[in-house]
Amino acid sequence: MAEYSGKMSETFCRTALNMADKEKGKPTDVERNRIHGLSTIRTRCLISNLCAKTNTNYLEIGVYKGSTIIAAMFDNLSTKVVGVDHFKYDEREAANYQFTIDMGFGSYPEEVRFQIVEILLNDEGNVDTLDVVYPVDGGIDPNSIVGLDGLEPTLKIIKKTKKIAIANKESIICGWNLINKELKKNKTKFIPVDSEHFSIWSLVKNYNYKFIDKIYITASGGPFLKWPNKKLKKVTPEKALKHPNWSMGKKISIDSATMMNKVFEVIETQRIFNLEKSKIKILIHDKSYIHAIVQFKNGLKKILVHDTNMEIPIFNTLYDSINETKFLKSRNLDIGKLNNLDLKSLDKKKFPLIKILDKMSNKSSLLETVLISANDELVNLFLKKKISYIGLQKNLLRILNLPEFKAFRKKIPKNINEINKLNNYVRLKIKELCI
Repeated sequence: MAEYSGKMSETFCRTALNMADKEKGKPTDVERNRIHGLSTIRTRCLISNLCAKTNTNYLEIGVYKGSTIIAAMFDNLSTKVVGVDHFKYDEREAANYQFTIDMGFGSYPEEVRFQIVEILLNDEGNVDTLDVVYPVDGGIDPNSIVGLDGLEPTLKIIKKTKKIAIANKESIICGWNLINKELKKNKTKFIPVDSEHFSIWSLVKNYNYKFIDKIYITASGGPFLKWPNKKLKKVTPEKALKHPNWSMGKKISIDSATMMNKVFEVIETQRIFNLEKSKIKILIHDKSYIHAIVQFKNGLKKILVHDTNMEIPIFNTLYDSINETKFLKSRNLDIGKLNNLDLKSLDKKKFPLIKILDKMSNKSSLLETVLISANDELVNLFLKKKISYIGLQKNLLRILNLPEFKAFRKKIPKNINEINKLNNYVRLKIKELCI
């Protein structure tokens, strides 16, 4: 989140955005391409361009490997950058992380770089000092910390703000009962950032959830939608990463190919909107323009449509009031693209992981932690070519059927320690069973 003490003009913001669209910004090819992270080059350029304004303050919750925070400070010597993270990343990516440190922080003279960058390091992931570095002023606090590591900071940030935007699937799926408890206790408004859940939230926010009859979540079908099922045995990580509509990180690209991301999104929808899974249906929409359809008990169906760009839900998350005077004219969808939307039912033979939803309870349970952790490890093994694409799916279904894990279906997570311990155990178990 970038903040300027003076007035950051609309012209300046549009120029920054237009330059980013053309991948123009201060970061060199080294900072753009070699620093490990989850953000696109355009995103890194946009952040760098916005932070070029003199005396800009930049807050990032969820630094991960540092790609965006380094882009923010690169050659922007008057910008004060604050990153919040626990930096608990495992040995698999240690080399990448060290490179990031060397390239990013090492590129500044010592007497300068520590004036610019303030990283909150804490072995326990404690962000209790967040209000010291970023006083709450009625704005919105985004949380995009990757993986289950985002749950504890989420719970603590809720206590510090009146509005939180969460783009972290794992936190919601594994710890929604804990999150919801803190939201109610602190009277904090919650906005989901994922395109599907933001779309649903936009359609139902003026309704009592009891009036919802059914929710339809759309899926593109990923890169293998039109492949014959027999050909799926030949899927490689390289082919699975080529999503036809979205430019995403490796993990979510694989989840999109297997349809695992839709399993997660159904569970998210259940939790956020307090619905039974029988009221949620997945439809194939290969163009990815329709993000959600809500059917109400008054006979109306509402559809939310926008272009395949995450700038739109993010922008509208930050400016969610109808009284806001901020506009995003450059991302309007050509109405002609809405012809022949061609909504289809999902093929469970092609996407067998959809069967996982039959195993999940309508209420929060620790089985969701098993699901998240097991899938993470199996995706990593697939990306390293230690298991096949078909093997990834078969192993995940097999693991969820193990008696020691099936028992967690009836166990509600009581606290974050319980979730973290189970997460660590499952990951070790996956390595034991699949390597």
